Amino acid sequence: MDFSHIQEFPADMQTDWDALLANGITHVPFLRFNYLRNWWQTRGGGEWPADAVLVNILAHEDARLVGIAPCFISARDGKRTLLLLGSVEISDYLDLLVSPHHVEPFAFGLIKYIKSILAPEFAIDCVEFDNILDSSPSLRALRSACEVHGLGYSAETLQRSPYIPLSGDYEEYLASLDKKQRHEMRRKQRRVLELPQGSDWYIVTDPKTLDQEIEEFMRLMACEEHKRRFLTEPMKEQMRLSMRDAFQHHMLQLAFITIGGAKAAAYLNFDFNNRIWVYNSGIDPQFFEHSPGWVLLVHLIKWAVENNRFEFDFMRGSEDYKYKFGAVDRAVIRVRIDL
Repeated sequence: MDFSHIQEFPADMQTDWDALLANGITHVPFLRFNYLRNWWQTRGGGEWPADAVLVNILAHEDARLVGIAPCFISARDGKRTLLLLGSVEISDYLDLLVSPHHVEPFAFGLIKYIKSILAPEFAIDCVEFDNILDSSPSLRALRSACEVHGLGYSAETLQRSPYIPLSGDYEEYLASLDKKQRHEMRRKQRRVLELPQGSDWYIVTDPKTLDQEIEEFMRLMACEEHKRRFLTEPMKEQMRLSMRDAFQHHMLQLAFITIGGAKAAAYLNFDFNNRIWVYNSGIDPQFFEHSPGWVLLVHLIKWAVENNRFEFDFMRGSEDYKYKFGAVDRAVIRVRIDL
């Protein structure tokens, strides 16, 4: 493999980038060309400073693109660190873009290239790759490459990341839940359906109302104090860019539940690779007594089953409600390499 690096997102690279992702070891929405380009534009919604340095590392074999390590360099814990683009807070899953067939030689060449070329050129002290799924073959490949090149390697679990495997049968899904949970789901749905002021839910599909619906979603998010602090102006811009791009590519699932015509709760999900990826939510506290977030989640799981999605991924965070809906665990890992 021939390695090189570029410090841009060339528009003519998008097709090859996304094709590599689609056939790669980790096919997730956070590694798409547009998502990472937008993320870089806002530096993750202001998570990273403007002086961070973009370094997309490419590997070619017989002039064909076979691997990408989308990276940037910034100060972290007092060290000049090479990180994966998308790190850390708003991109739940990250990884190298490479096929299963090429992952081991790509990891070997990548570590050699970082050690011999990038580290001296950019004065890099260490490498930290966050949010890699514990099932990714890149973990083993990177560890082996570090052993060969005499570099220190360590890995730690960052967070659990629960998901619901779906079989295509909603009754089968319900039967897999605890009896008490099934009763609670049905009771809360029935209470909302019987409200005299009426209730409904929908997924946003009209491009003419998209921007208004995005602002309404962020208004609901901001009803929670910690989310209001999270929604800085750079972060709002990052979310607008992500939602507009996802909508344009038919992978945005922005859903609302209304009570008496007023928006009571909303979920921002990605509908990608036949999975639903649950990204964020918002609830108007004046409707708490009706559990609108819970009821909307039931609608969305049922929609996922009926529309042949095979996974409902809650992504990072081990909140209790995820397990009540039948989620099982996996985790995301941070890899550290000392140069």
